[in-house]
Amino acid sequence: MSLINEILEFNQDFVADKKYEAFDTTRFPNKKVAVLSCMDTRLTELLPAALNFKNGDIKIIKNAGAMITHPYGSVMRSMLVAIYELGVNEIMVIGHYGCGMKGLDASKLLQKMEDRGITKDKIDGVRSDIDINKWLSGFENPVTSVEETVSLIKNHPLIPKDVNVYGFLIDPHTGKLDKIENVTE
Repeated sequence: MSLINEILEFNQDFVADKKYEAFDTTRFPNKKVAVLSCMDTRLTELLPAALNFKNGDIKIIKNAGAMITHPYGSVMRSMLVAIYELGVNEIMVIGHYGCGMKGLDASKLLQKMEDRGITKDKIDGVRSDIDINKWLSGFENPVTSVEETVSLIKNHPLIPKDVNVYGFLIDPHTGKLDKIENVTE
């Protein structure tokens, strides 16, 4: 049986047994917090558990490295919707130690794309629209990366000044959270 078929079979049982009732909540976050976090699999359940967040408490926005690569991209749009439509008044940017985005090399990633059949013409087509090397690059220091993301959010022209924005790093093994102090405006 394929993984997708296993997932579908489990889902049918989940719904039939009404297991969803334990997760019933509204679309509005109880704690009025949005968390921008890395997509690392170690954080899927650890991060909410380590911070005492239950289903319905927060809005979680996940992407590689907990980075915002464009001030008007989908991550920032999600932040704005969370604030203006869902009542969020605090934002936590939570990077983590041992992140795979640390030292990510765009040229190596592009080579892997070519190895999987993406042609140079397609890559060059994207390159004509954006700085693909910058877009596909990671960071050298997770603290600096979180600081830059926090600063981008705080200084964004569409983020109200009464929204508090904080930066953190979490240990993906223990869940220990370290606050990053002195994030520049």
